[in-house]
Amino acid sequence: MHVAVLGAGYAGLTAVRRLERALPEDVELTLVDEDDYHLVQHELHRLVRYPDLADVIQVPLADVVDRATVVTDRVEAVDTATGTVDLASGDTIEYDYAAVCLGAQPAYYGLSGVAEHATPLKRVEHAGEIRSQFLANEGGTVVVGGAGLSGVQVAGELAATADAEGFDTDVVLLEQFDEVAPGFGRAFQSAVHEELEAREVTVRTGTSVTGADADAIDLGSGERLEYDGFVWTGGITGPASLGGERTPTRADLRVENGTFVVGDAAKVVDGDGEAVPATAQAATREAGVAARNIARLVAHDRDDPEGFLPKLDRYTFESRGWVVSVGDGAVAQVGPKILRGSAARAAKASIGAAHLSSVGAVTNASELVREELF
Repeated sequence: MHVAVLGAGYAGLTAVRRLERALPEDVELTLVDEDDYHLVQHELHRLVRYPDLADVIQVPLADVVDRATVVTDRVEAVDTATGTVDLASGDTIEYDYAAVCLGAQPAYYGLSGVAEHATPLKRVEHAGEIRSQFLANEGGTVVVGGAGLSGVQVAGELAATADAEGFDTDVVLLEQFDEVAPGFGRAFQSAVHEELEAREVTVRTGTSVTGADADAIDLGSGERLEYDGFVWTGGITGPASLGGERTPTRADLRVENGTFVVGDAAKVVDGDGEAVPATAQAATREAGVAARNIARLVAHDRDDPEGFLPKLDRYTFESRGWVVSVGDGAVAQVGPKILRGSAARAAKASIGAAHLSSVGAVTNASELVREELF
């Protein structure tokens, strides 16, 4: 019997480590990712200012995976009906059960020129491109499209980098909705907005992007906004291997036959019938549910294949709170309480450290805390 985990992000690494403990030793377990490391995605913006932090937020899979076979290759297509995976190398993997944890890709919504001229922030190389362009232009006008948490964090980091380098820079954060951090509570939004303005980030809400070329961004108002750098954090869509769409997934995370889709690759409706936000905290907890369900089904197939199918666990989203970095500041929400300053920074550092510790990267966890707080 063969179980595959596709993707080694938050969901994938959590799932494979849970399955290593839960599956019988004679069940083959494979982890596939195009990189040979796990990336702590929510700290990626820090590399714009601190490129050396890359060694801390990239964790070699060989250091944190035990008995699973690691395949470094890109997933090109997943056929959930037949249980097959096509890889970029030309190889094919067949599975009995799989956790598809391939994450999401930037969504450009068909906006003319945006994909060609903007840099997303999904990979280490993207952070390097943003930093190189910023330094080459000595700041200038840098526009960030999309004021979700990723956009807020990169805008704050660009402003802090300008301060550190002594650049005269205008960081402009665009958001089509009426407030930054759309979808979050009013108190959290207000605190984030204030932190951005305190760092002299120009916040333009109610402002949509309709296109871009090499010199300027076209806005819904008809204005052309000239730029020296353009970062896009305006939304996500599913990976190309799943047809470019986030897969609709019910609360047990099973989509067809032995295939489970987890994390940002999935559009999950939880056990309460609520849509689940695409966040790291949701991805890791979904992965735990998927791993338990896969292990339960494997045991059924081995021990009692003619018996009734086991009842599968259902995922219900419960927020543990929210936190976002804004340069050297941060905003956190724990229950109804909003934290700022050192308390929020400590909360941010503890989240990254807790995740790294949970996947066995204890040294990286301690280094991350030191970098964040000291």
